[in-house]
Amino acid sequence: MTLEIITSDSLAPFHHGFFTRRGGASTGIYEGLNCGPGSQDQNDIVAINRAHVADAMQVQPDALLSLYQIHSADVVHATGPHKGANPKADAFVTATPGIALSVLTADCQPVLFSDTKAGVIGAAHAGWKGALGGVLEATIAAMESLGANRQNINAVIGPCISQTAYEVGPEFRTNFLNVNPDHDQFFTPGQGDRMMFDLPAFGLHMLTRSGINQASWSGHCTHSDPDRFYSYRRATQMRQADYGRLIASIRL
Repeated sequence: MTLEIITSDSLAPFHHGFFTRRGGASTGIYEGLNCGPGSQDQNDIVAINRAHVADAMQVQPDALLSLYQIHSADVVHATGPHKGANPKADAFVTATPGIALSVLTADCQPVLFSDTKAGVIGAAHAGWKGALGGVLEATIAAMESLGANRQNINAVIGPCISQTAYEVGPEFRTNFLNVNPDHDQFFTPGQGDRMMFDLPAFGLHMLTRSGINQASWSGHCTHSDPDRFYSYRRATQMRQADYGRLIASIRL
């Protein structure tokens, strides 16, 4: 079973990857590497998929850590495999070797962080609500609490929905303008009162503004490439009952 893994030189030498849906044991609407326990896919199949990811990350399956994601700015400090249920949060950081941090997405931004000098890594799930609420800045601050220096931190946004596919209504735009009128730069006119929102540009803006060393986006749109990526919005437009989840992971 061959998995497709997107990597970035800016996160090296830490082992990492933004996994596409290619490979994996899931079938039907989940065909491929569905790693979402919260989906309606068969639990044993999801476990098989996650075991393949753990193998690619060179950790045991229980050391491939995930979160119960809630679109928040909450960050967890991970020191080992979870005991019990996954913590409710949208990012975590660690300076502990041997564990892989992972986040699940299906249009939202998966963001991986590294400070090679300090030996500190992070991973964040940043949808529009989490990104607006400060999850990216909170992840950077949590890395600093473990000894990282933001001027040495690199961050990479993985495959997510792009502006050409992200149509939103006026209420959505108002959420951003209420925080900062300058956020209007991330919207372009659509049909009627609709607007097109640039999620990765907003994520890059928040990362760059935080003063880290480097921020980049992989350039992949989840909505426009069904062969490689799951997409919540595409599944909704196609009136599918559910959708798969992509996984992104990093370890020391």
